[in-house]
Amino acid sequence: MRHPDTVLFAGEKPFPILPAVDHYAGSEKLMQKALALQNEFGPVFDITCDCEDGAAAGAEGEHARMAAALISSAENRHGRVGARIHDVTHPHWREDIEILIGLAGHRLAFLTLPKPRGVADVREQIAALRAAEARHDIARAIPVHVLIETHGALREVWEIAAQPSVESIDFGLMDFVSAHRGAIPAAAMTSPGQFEHPLIVRAKTEIAAAALANGIVPAHNVTTELKDLAHIRADAERARNSFGFLRMWSIHPNQILPIVEAMRPDFSEVDRACAILCAAQDADWGPIRHEGKLHDRASYRYWWELLGRARVSGMALPAATEARFFAAG
Repeated sequence: MRHPDTVLFAGEKPFPILPAVDHYAGSEKLMQKALALQNEFGPVFDITCDCEDGAAAGAEGEHARMAAALISSAENRHGRVGARIHDVTHPHWREDIEILIGLAGHRLAFLTLPKPRGVADVREQIAALRAAEARHDIARAIPVHVLIETHGALREVWEIAAQPSVESIDFGLMDFVSAHRGAIPAAAMTSPGQFEHPLIVRAKTEIAAAALANGIVPAHNVTTELKDLAHIRADAERARNSFGFLRMWSIHPNQILPIVEAMRPDFSEVDRACAILCAAQDADWGPIRHEGKLHDRASYRYWWELLGRARVSGMALPAATEARFFAAG
């Protein structure tokens, strides 16, 4: 029986199925703690080793080497650890790339580019990444995540989202608010303001639309709430259901599971996806009727991507579905 990846996306770039949480860790202690949690929970969240804000001035090289060692270590059991480098105006960004690719390029899940002023900055850093991969014999093109934090990047977000190897567009709320020089109040950095201020709503909707239209993942900014799990979950649910974000940043271990839970498809949709896809495969991906409704390859794509998101969020699938579609994964 033919697999949905070979049938439903023939000749197309498949949509990236990424964990719903991108957890940021800046120090060695926090990176090690994040790896321990990932090994406990499973690969339901990614880890980003922060070589930008996490590095002390003058110790950028030492910090990048430490992050690279952790990424290459045996504790990185799932291969879902990336890194954020310095922005293109910082004198150390090229060295960040050289260290991370030279020491950990074979294990690096992705590289995050902060604060581009526009698409030209993204292209420059991607070109440097590709050159480093060639120097260090890294056979694959490491995926790139781009952080939208400036007026220029928002203006050119559709071009940025269309760049080869970009798989995620992330919103940097705090820096974006700061870039407005006081025109946006501080209340817009937290809820409910972050979902209601017109300039923030405009930015979030434009980022999500550009990402999804270009077949990549939109990632929502952090929530500043660290203890109230219901508040954290509500922020993630609003990001997912009202704005279309499929992924969200975490900055504290308490935030990880509430975000994962909020971003998961509901159980009824997962059950429906399993039934439709199994019936479709039995029909060799021709049209079928399910619960009185017609389904064909257009809807099969929706259900297949939903099933992938459910699985990467840690939801258990029926054994028959797991055997059909994921036995080799």
